[in-house]
Amino acid sequence: MNVQRYLAQFQEPAGYLDFGRFGPISAVAAEALGDAVGLMAGHGWDALEALDAATVRAARSAGRLLGAREEEVAFVGSTSHGMFAAAFALVGPQGGGARRGSVLVGRRDFPAAVYPWLRAEEHGGLTVRLLDGPATVDAVRERLDPDVRAVCVCAVDGVTGFRAPLAELKELIGPDRVLVVDAVQALGAVPVEAEAADVLACGGQKWLRAGWGAALLLVRERVRERLRPGLGGWAGVVDPLGGFDHPRPSLPGARAHTLTNPDGPAVAALGAGLRLVQEVGVERINALIEEVLGELGETARALGLRWDRGRIGDGPGSGFARIAMPGVDPAALHVALGDVGLTTTLRGEWIRLSPHASSTTRSPDAAARLRAAVLAIGQRSTRTPLRTG
Repeated sequence: MNVQRYLAQFQEPAGYLDFGRFGPISAVAAEALGDAVGLMAGHGWDALEALDAATVRAARSAGRLLGAREEEVAFVGSTSHGMFAAAFALVGPQGGGARRGSVLVGRRDFPAAVYPWLRAEEHGGLTVRLLDGPATVDAVRERLDPDVRAVCVCAVDGVTGFRAPLAELKELIGPDRVLVVDAVQALGAVPVEAEAADVLACGGQKWLRAGWGAALLLVRERVRERLRPGLGGWAGVVDPLGGFDHPRPSLPGARAHTLTNPDGPAVAALGAGLRLVQEVGVERINALIEEVLGELGETARALGLRWDRGRIGDGPGSGFARIAMPGVDPAALHVALGDVGLTTTLRGEWIRLSPHASSTTRSPDAAARLRAAVLAIGQRSTRTPLRTG
């Protein structure tokens, strides 16, 4: 698929720079969702066969994108669900011994990557050891000891834009520890070193442009023996309706960690989003995002704004940047950006910008709007003293 056909898939409002919160869905995802809903309206149980086929197709698409086998992929309701499945899969002592072990988790990571481990700890799960600052190799190495059984990271930090060095982290922790990855702020926007992830979860509502209701859950075969189906329900066992003698053995692969059947229409939309990324290529998507952020960054610096990408080392940048205006209340800057039609996110002392590839055509004047917002604040400051300190 060429870039022009890809960009024609999207119709978000002009000035929308908030894909880190929600990515308005693509035309193919909307079509898949509508077709699945129509199927359920016009058919009976036979609709399930078509929805099951769509789920299999989505699993194959996810496997191609992640470099995984079909059986290593399952679908759950959200990224949070996937992270809870990972945390509860590591409840209990390792290898029949008495040692519970611990997990390293970022203190300031998105809550969906933190609270599953805290709740699992309350039920006999791994002891949570919180990391301060980004999950660099040095930061993890400093805390690594024989008690650590798992490391959990966000592939991209949704506040700072920091990209976790997944391959280097997996090499550091080795094959006997589990690397768990929340990929929702990365997959579809930036190349992800997915082969390094032992467990990975990602919903479709952000950069995959597929909406809510479904998330892929990757569980590598190489860690199967170290995980238990802590949240596995009836959909995760062999032939659950074949008789009344329970418990039944768990299914092989990622499906062992599923509670129930996934939302068929949501999975169909997610599968469409995954295929769209594959057809155009994530490297081309990331290059377009970088083009937008490059223009915004040049404008921001020329206006005297603070500009931060959260980048450490080389490689593609994430889909995020942050701006702040010295001497100006961030909330006031956020309002001013909204007044000129820019949709952004206020996070503490910073304004987060998260454009997508489609921003090149849907919001080509984003930098000009940024300039207009800053100049408007400057004009008001001649009448109202700016906040200092």
